[in-house]
Parts: sequence; structure tokens; C-alpha cells
Amino acid sequence: MTAPLIGLTTYREQARWGVWDQRADVLPTQYAAAVEATGGVPVLLPPVEQVGAADAVVRRLDGLVVSGGADVDPGRYDAEAHPRTAGWRPDRDAWELALLDAAAAAGLPVLGVCRGMQLMAVHAGGALDQHTPDVVGHEQHSPGGDAYGRVAVRTEPGTLVAGLVGETLEVSCHHHQSVATHPGWVAAARADDGTLEAMEVPGDRFCVAVQWHPETAADVGLLAGLVRAAASYAPSRHF
Repeated sequence: MTAPLIGLTTYREQARWGVWDQRADVLPTQYAAAVEATGGVPVLLPPVEQVGAADAVVRRLDGLVVSGGADVDPGRYDAEAHPRTAGWRPDRDAWELALLDAAAAAGLPVLGVCRGMQLMAVHAGGALDQHTPDVVGHEQHSPGGDAYGRVAVRTEPGTLVAGLVGETLEVSCHHHQSVATHPGWVAAARADDGTLEAMEVPGDRFCVAVQWHPETAADVGLLAGLVRAAASYAPSRHF
């Protein structure tokens, strides 16, 4: 059986490597490595403005990861920007929302990671808490810099997420925002402070989103679940 193709959305940032300092499409290697380790073939998806591009891409994919990154534009959920909300990327928001539209229409398996979860909630008509420390009173979810917070999470019994990662786990988080409302989604896991840490769409389709970074863990159960769903989805694709 051919390994399923898993699309990974990317950042478009100013970056430095070797002698170069210029705009680049980048993503931490851990995402692609985790997909490959679980039997998938990673395909990087930089923001594209061309009309119809998202539909064309989704027709060729077996699964999609909406990866982490900068804050979602608060205008997308009719909110004023919090003083700590910054750096949103309109091109990336538009591209990933178009991919989510196309993925929903096709029934494509999708996993959202960190910002990906937040964007998926906004895509469904939900809203975000723009600075989680204002809600929970601490910064454990994002301690600053390039350090991940270690957060204890409890999953909801009977959810797909619980079946993939178990009843409780400690996860790596790096989010100062979180999901406030999520129409059409089921809450699948919460941190001890009540922060929503995972959600999923009810039904047979693999459509899961988490606030933590499963690509950083030795146990990549969520990505393995996505790749398995993608392998099952692949024969049903129509060209």
C-alpha cells in the first residue's frame, strides 16, 4: 500500500540560514519527522493566494495537519485585539481557512495543533480567549521564549482523543491563547485549570484538534491516528 500523503501547513517568515537572510517557508522538522515515523509522507503547504488552490491541494492529499504558529487575526471572530495579541498573518489565516473548507467538503482527515486548534474553532464560528493567563491566573501553558510548558491533561471518556492517548497525560504546550467557544465540536480534553486542550468533531471522520504539540513527544499517538485514518481515506479519493 502506498504511504498516505499528509499535508503540513507552514509559516512564511523572515529566516536566516547559511549566508541567507530572507523570506522563507518554514516548519519545525519535528512535524515532518513525526509524520514519517508513523508511516506517512509529509508534504509542506506554504500559503497560496490562487483561487481554487486549496481544493486542488486537498484532492491530492490523504490527510492534513494545521500546524502551530502566530495568533489568529481577532477580526476573524469579530473581536478587538488584546494588547498581547500580535503577529497574525492574514495570508496564512486565509490559506488555512480555505484548506479547512476544502477538507470538510471532501471528508479529509485533519489534525489541528496549537494555533491549528484555535483556527479550527474560529472556522466553525467559535471565539478565542486571547490571553489565557487572564483566565487561569498563571503562565504554565506558555512559560516564554522557546520553552514548552508541561501541562497535565485529562481526556473525556469515549472520545477519539481518549482512545489515542489514554485517560491522562502530561503534554508540551506553548499557547498564550485558547479556545473559548467551539460550535459543532466536542470537548475531548482539559487541563487541570479548565483550559480546553483538545476537541473533536463527532462522527466517523477523523477531525481532531489539540492545544499541545504531539510532534514533540516520543509517543505520537495522535499523528499515528491521523496517518491510519489517512491510509483508510486514500482509496476513497476521486481524481
